[in-house]
Amino acid sequence: MIAAGRRLLAACAAPLALAAALATGLLGGCGGGGTQATDTGLSTGSWTWRLPAGFPVPVVPADNPMSEAKVELGRHLFHDRRLSGNGTQACASCHLQSLAFTDGRATSLGSTGEAHPRNAQPLANVAYSPLLTWANFSLTSLEQQMLAPLFGDNPVEMGVTDRNQAEVLARLRQDPDYRSRFAQVFPGQAEPIQWDSVIKAIAAFQRSIISGNSRFDRAQRGELLLSAAETRGMNLFNGEKAECFHCHGSFNFNDQVNHLGLRLVDTPFHNTGLYNIDGRGGFPAPNRGLFELSGKAEDMGRFRAQTLRNVAVTAPYMHDGSIATLEEVLDFYAAGGRVIASGPHAGDGRANPYRSDLVSAIALTAQDKADLVAFLRTLTDENLLTDPAYADPFASR
Repeated sequence: MIAAGRRLLAACAAPLALAAALATGLLGGCGGGGTQATDTGLSTGSWTWRLPAGFPVPVVPADNPMSEAKVELGRHLFHDRRLSGNGTQACASCHLQSLAFTDGRATSLGSTGEAHPRNAQPLANVAYSPLLTWANFSLTSLEQQMLAPLFGDNPVEMGVTDRNQAEVLARLRQDPDYRSRFAQVFPGQAEPIQWDSVIKAIAAFQRSIISGNSRFDRAQRGELLLSAAETRGMNLFNGEKAECFHCHGSFNFNDQVNHLGLRLVDTPFHNTGLYNIDGRGGFPAPNRGLFELSGKAEDMGRFRAQTLRNVAVTAPYMHDGSIATLEEVLDFYAAGGRVIASGPHAGDGRANPYRSDLVSAIALTAQDKADLVAFLRTLTDENLLTDPAYADPFASR
């Protein structure tokens, strides 16, 4: 555990499992999740969930209830470069609204220019994620996870350290607008601008990012009809021929979902046969999935299935951005794994002994693949990409 993390634990009101979060240094970007909730309906105090039809109420931590003022404060902080150690990078630098809160890179870059080993994950609907980041079974809340991008040093993301964390807070405290906002959201504190408050506000903003108005959603509501190709793709997606629904069958098009009223929360991880560099199932370090935490052989290459909502704008794909297009993703799954012929990552992923039983060769015609891509493109929520509620408040300044 880094020293900055230890000091933050002492400063924060709630205990945060930083040791597990930072153990591998591979927690890239901000994610979503939930712990015990107090919500009992769509409206809670000064916050009302504006949810699409069929979307359940998200889980919210009891010690960080939602409010309009807190979400708005979090939006400002999310887009504020002053929050990084050197003042050059915001959370939004790796989570661009126009790209469904990804960054378009194979792997992200931190504030010091250091490359992250993993791909920035999308943030829409992270309020429904019981676990977060690509491969960590210990991270169950945004508040908990956010310590990694803020304070982690392997790799450096936001670059806040023991040496500069007071300076970063001082930047915020010198801003009259922030002083007013923090005092409103966290009343009764002698100094409301603290790391605990910063983290809670950003987490609230991220939970507010809801995506459910794609062409697919509107078709489900009877507002439009999908094309013949899109409908064929949808049927393939949900059928035993393509079998996509096994890992992407929820309302959020993934297989790790949590919400109010759900009694059993499944948290599967999958090895899809992306690598087999040693002929014994190996993935290239430091991107070996759950194995990085557990050390168990069977966890080699196991990662979380991403939501497919807005997938057409979140390229490149996989945990390391090693597949460039949706068409190539379908070729990979149709083959039942990836064969890399030469180079340091050479190997036959189809023969990976830890490959999930859900991944096997399937016969897809060129038309099948075109139809599946057509359907996947219906999952783009254009409103999400431009909604002022999520936009950079500093853009016009």
